[in-house]
Amino acid sequence: MSEDCLFCKIVAGEIPSEQVASTDDVYAFRDINPAAPTHVLVIPKEHIASAADLGSRHGALVAEIFEVARRIAQNEGIGDAYRLVSNVGAGAGQSVFHLHFHVIGGRELSWPPG
Repeated sequence: MSEDCLFCKIVAGEIPSEQVASTDDVYAFRDINPAAPTHVLVIPKEHIASAADLGSRHGALVAEIFEVARRIAQNEGIGDAYRLVSNVGAGAGQSVFHLHFHVIGGRELSWPPG
């Protein structure tokens, strides 16, 4: 855990969130500023700053994150059309430096996204 990390504080229960899913290693909650009808953040409970910090030892964790994201999409009724996004670095729009994936759907999503 990182003491000054917003998402670590959410995992620790210090900041409230609307939980969507939780496993031993992964936590998912609704985005407070949704970009679509379904907008859920899926994060590891372990503090990892971004996808750039992932290594081979994180293989099982990444698989679990994607499995949780898939289950959320199915449960939200968007399992056939959703976007899974992780921004890496401030220049790409990452504002919280704790690895997270946005599960976004429930409306038509255009391309390119940004």
